[in-house]
Amino acid sequence: MSDTPLFSIITVTYNAAVVLLPTLQSVAEQSCKEYEYIVVDGASTDGTLELVRRSGVPTCIISERDKGIYDAMNKGMKIARGTYLIFMNAGDAFHSTDTLQAIKERIGTRRPGVIYGETAIVDEQRQYVMMRRLRAPEHLTWRSFAVGMVVCHQAFIVRRDLAPQYDLSYRYSADVDWCIRCMKRSDEMFNTHLVLVNYLREGTTTRNRRASLEERFHIMCKYYGTLPTVLRHIWFTVRFGIAKIRGTE
Repeated sequence: MSDTPLFSIITVTYNAAVVLLPTLQSVAEQSCKEYEYIVVDGASTDGTLELVRRSGVPTCIISERDKGIYDAMNKGMKIARGTYLIFMNAGDAFHSTDTLQAIKERIGTRRPGVIYGETAIVDEQRQYVMMRRLRAPEHLTWRSFAVGMVVCHQAFIVRRDLAPQYDLSYRYSADVDWCIRCMKRSDEMFNTHLVLVNYLREGTTTRNRRASLEERFHIMCKYYGTLPTVLRHIWFTVRFGIAKIRGTE
């Protein structure tokens, strides 16, 4: 492993032993070894750390109480050494064993500020369910998120030197705010045209969907203006209603 790895993969855990093994396996099986793996644990009591240590994946582990998932992600960023940051939630996994190698080959010697791709949704049995409803645009800009988080957080890879800390005033949707700030700082957004991640369908944001949507609405107003955001949400509601009537949702 390089002293300055190309990728810093960061997984935040808290009592995640039930879902963590596929994540660990997907990191260990990557054909490209130019990465470091950082696990930031919130003082789990269910055997999560023992599972990480038995996995055989070279890992830097932090285990202590934190102020939530985004505080833990900030801790991971502070010790990361890689050129690029990848946040991989417990339960999620790289789409294939060659994902990192494919990214490396596609960017070549370029070092874009943001690298992104597509996301597949899987169930608890790791079976493919569908592609994520919001698809990555051909040309991503910070304005792209005005219509929603069109790139999944795990498929959004950021050059470490331009990545800010997560804003802890947001409990459920700080990742949306973070991605927008990263894009505003980025000199280039690189579309890999690859499926990068298998995303486990259930998660904290899903379980707290209403609170997450409220935070996202405030974030959208902050960056894209209140009136345009309200009008877009009215249109989203109308479109959803029409789709329900037609039986397409």
